[in-house]
Amino acid sequence: MALLDVADLFAGYSAENVLRGVSFSVEQGGITAILGANGAGKTTLLRAVSGMLRRRGSIRFDGQPIERIATEDIARLGVAHVPDGRGTFLDLTTEENLRIGAYTRKDRRAVAQDLERMFTYFPRLKERRHQQAGTLSGGEQQMLAVSRALMLRPRLLLLDEPSFGLAPLVVQDIFRIMRGINADEGVSVLLVEQNAALALELADRAYVLETGQVVISGSAAEVGSNESVRRAYLGF
Repeated sequence: MALLDVADLFAGYSAENVLRGVSFSVEQGGITAILGANGAGKTTLLRAVSGMLRRRGSIRFDGQPIERIATEDIARLGVAHVPDGRGTFLDLTTEENLRIGAYTRKDRRAVAQDLERMFTYFPRLKERRHQQAGTLSGGEQQMLAVSRALMLRPRLLLLDEPSFGLAPLVVQDIFRIMRGINADEGVSVLLVEQNAALALELADRAYVLETGQVVISGSAAEVGSNESVRRAYLGF
């Protein structure tokens, strides 16, 4: 069953459409990867799902149409977005950033428990809980961005280029934790990622975007074995 189902999506900035008739889905408890070159429309796709820009078409979350509701209301439904550039509040501490992630929640005891859970996932954040976020390394800021999104207790996590600019060992650590969160907590993931090999290893389904349109789709294994995908994104 699809948790997120998008059909015939057009989206863009001002009068220009970047996405043109895009359809895709994310299964309940699944991980869907969106692959494509720079400028293909991957970030626009995540922003359209989050309601951050002009769009038309059908976007259904758990059967409910969300294409006409505001970004904050989409978040309240359980959709958390980790944007490109991480969106960290640099002047606030690590802990303050995490608490902002739970701003829609009223269950204070559970929020405190989730805060400790994030520190279990990412021990380095616990070591830096009182440190200004702007002084964290790039990898630590990405860990913070993911953790802040998880503090919402989302049903769907939108991840935009989580590996960008990070050392390979840090990337492996983040992807390992994301795999565990998906398996243990059932959080569905829509992943935009330039590192196609990593994305296909994590995902169960994948779509390839070119100039705002889906050109290849299928299971991650099927997409990974596609000759044009192997040549363009996997290097063999």
